[in-house]
Amino acid sequence: MRPSVEAIVTTPPYAPFLEEVARHPRVGGLRLNTVMPLRGGPGEALKRLRDLGQPLWVDLKGRQLRVVGAAIPPYTEVRLSHRIQVETPVDAFFADGNECVRVAAVDGDRLILEDGPRRLIGPGESVNIVHPSLRIEGTLTETDRAYLAAMAGLGLNKVMLSYVENPADVAEVRTLLPEAEVLLKIETQRGLAYARQHGPAHGRLVAARGDLYVEVLRPHRIAAALREIIAADPRAVVASRLFDSLAYQPVPVSADIGDAAFLLSLGYRTFMLGDAVCLRRDSVLEALNLLAALATDFE
Repeated sequence: MRPSVEAIVTTPPYAPFLEEVARHPRVGGLRLNTVMPLRGGPGEALKRLRDLGQPLWVDLKGRQLRVVGAAIPPYTEVRLSHRIQVETPVDAFFADGNECVRVAAVDGDRLILEDGPRRLIGPGESVNIVHPSLRIEGTLTETDRAYLAAMAGLGLNKVMLSYVENPADVAEVRTLLPEAEVLLKIETQRGLAYARQHGPAHGRLVAARGDLYVEVLRPHRIAAALREIIAADPRAVVASRLFDSLAYQPVPVSADIGDAAFLLSLGYRTFMLGDAVCLRRDSVLEALNLLAALATDFE
């Protein structure tokens, strides 16, 4: 019998400790972040992760804005994964919202900057533009489509979809993978509106706190957003910014413990551990053990 509180663990595709992590009693699934580089295309990695014996969730990026190619300072443009339209000048956020730059103009998939972080902006970094005029062209990327094709060939059907904002986003996935079971990552204001209107009608919701924390603009609003999502879907997953202090030190900070306890008190029972804490064996196992210890008060 599975525990009522469990974790979906992000899997660095070539980490030597994956089998040990997959056997942990609190692990209820694995997540492959599709921005991670692979050798030989997605098929080989998907097969190897599938064979670990846990449900495998493939995290497609959808409409999420990411940097394509490196932008090396001094520079004047950043190229994005999608063409966009937005009123300018406008702010754009990098580094999980910790860096703000001013965008002077937009040209298709290019941000023309007034100023910017004085560092290399690497490929795959996320970009947040929190403005009501933002329009993103298309949803699935070519990489997303390649993963869906590989999944179909391997009999895999579990998908996480980033930046869900309307039912058409989910329909596009199921057109390419008809049997898809989709977790819908709520990461924007429009995503919150979708959650309020549709709940889990098209798939289980995910409170994806990495980008959602940036998109709510005022940090304290994340608490209300988390309440809205669990109210819309009592089986919602909560993801990211969990036990991140363990990525840098062996003992968690008290804020991380209080954060997880707060999420449990709201009713969340499935936790997705993000990239940072899952890159090392010791940190991911400590996070799982800490979640297990906290869960005993809620089961």
